Amino acid sequence: MNNLIQISDCHIDECERSMGVNTHQNLEAIIEKITTMEVDALLISGDLSHHGCAQSYQILKKILRPIESKIFVLAGNHDDNHNLEHVFSENLFKSFCLGSWEIINIDSVQVGKTSGYLSEIALSELGYLLAKSNAKYVLVVLHHPIVPMNSTWDDDLSLENPEALFEVLGKYPKVQAVMFGHAHEANEFEKYGLKIIACPSTAKQFNFETRIGFNHYQLHDNGKMDARTQWI
Repeated sequence: MNNLIQISDCHIDECERSMGVNTHQNLEAIIEKITTMEVDALLISGDLSHHGCAQSYQILKKILRPIESKIFVLAGNHDDNHNLEHVFSENLFKSFCLGSWEIINIDSVQVGKTSGYLSEIALSELGYLLAKSNAKYVLVVLHHPIVPMNSTWDDDLSLENPEALFEVLGKYPKVQAVMFGHAHEANEFEKYGLKIIACPSTAKQFNFETRIGFNHYQLHDNGKMDARTQWI
């Protein structure tokens, strides 16, 4: 069994406060909790920074310093790709493996837009990675929600073409689940036999939840996946 931790939407900025909360302090509390757990990999599913400034990524890297496991990151709509790559070049990924599982990233970010969209290139690349995967089981991660959230969240800010994603995923039964952030809330759905899991924000939630949190996945070698949100 392997333990995967997903955090999302940290919104670190040069100043400590963003969106009315101390995002630095909140993330530090999350990291302190994670360091008490058995962790094989930490995944950050976008919006590492609030405004994408270079210093914010340096601050984030310092806050993450206590994490001893491997760290994997993908960009969100708030991130600046150049500044993110400059600081986290070793942590950006297309895919990585944990035991019998492979975690594959697909880029859903549109430049200058809050909502997401999967280009033909991104979808083709996903299909290629799935076709060549030797893993028994696959998780797919992106930044944007792919289903209606059934909450206070504005679904117009989610992925604009989710059916294009499901069309690709439907060809590969080894895909067990899709994970995302962006909506700043924890939730779990099922569609076309897939688990679909939303990760809460380490900064603040956009619904009525006042706590901060992260998702903990236990990935078993027999294909079973246990998902649990940890709140602080």
